[in-house]
Amino acid sequence: MAKKVVATLKTGKGKDFTKVIKMVKSPKSGAYSFKEEIVHKDHIEDFFKEKK
Repeated sequence: MAKKVVATLKTGKGKDFTKVIKMVKSPKSGAYSFKEEIVHKDHIEDFFKEKK
């Protein structure tokens, strides 16, 4: 599935979007998990600033 996402992002208006991955620590168990999202290149910093 990852190959399809990358191929889609390289064409047309897909160049304006970026796949971002953020490591999030669970307050309950202390374990880390990863949050992935595809966001517009103008909103990348907003994605990393949010505390969810």
